[in-house]
This record gives sequence, C-alpha cells and structure tokens, in this order.
Amino acid sequence: MTQRRVLLIEDEPHIAEAIRFILTRAGWAVSVLDDGAQAFARIAGDPPDAVILDLMLPGRSGLEILADLRADSQLQALPVLMLSARGQGRDREAAERAGATAFLAKPFANADVLERLDAITGGGTTACRAHA
Repeated sequence: MTQRRVLLIEDEPHIAEAIRFILTRAGWAVSVLDDGAQAFARIAGDPPDAVILDLMLPGRSGLEILADLRADSQLQALPVLMLSARGQGRDREAAERAGATAFLAKPFANADVLERLDAITGGGTTACRAHA
C-alpha cells in the first residue's frame, strides 16, 4: 500500500510541528506550507490525498483557498479538514458553506486530528461530522 499524503497549511510553527509529528507516526507523508499565497498552486501541481487547512493564514485565507479548490473540477472532491483557533459557530458555518469536509477547533487533541483525517479519507471507521 502506498503512503497516504497530506498537505498541512498552518502558519503557527508549534501547531504545524505537533500535527506533522502525530500524522507521520501514523504513517502519513506530511508536507507543510505556512502561507496561503501559494497553497492552491501547490495543491493543483501535486494533489495530496487530503489537505489540513487553517482558516486564518497570511497571504490568502483558508476560506479563499477552499473556495478555489471547490471551484476546480479536478480538485473539488479533495478532502479538506479546516482548522480554526476561534472555533466560533460562524467560523464552522462559513467552513461548511465553503465546502470543508470536516472542521476542528483549536485547541484540539492530536488524536482528534488523526481521527478526522482518517474519517474523511476512508482510513477510519468513524463517521465524519463537524465538531467544535
């Protein structure tokens, strides 16, 4: 079986490293991008199996990137786990409207990221729903 690949787009280094660590230990190949400006081009150039996308990023917001993905016929079905530090209901609603596959509010347990990622990519048995 080939290694599953995820692109993590997160500008907070400590959060990015924690997520990268837990996913790598679980067998994922993790690439990290800390700015939204080049995110769409990076995804389109070499589509991963999933994207973990922070809502608030320098360069372009996660919602703008997600809208671009959903508007692209080749990328519209790509699983996207949206992260938000604010975790407010309106952030979750905006992510759902934009087409996020799942939503996770910070702070979160590392295991929650892995569980959601497995669920949205078919690697787990847990049904995926947006959670606070």
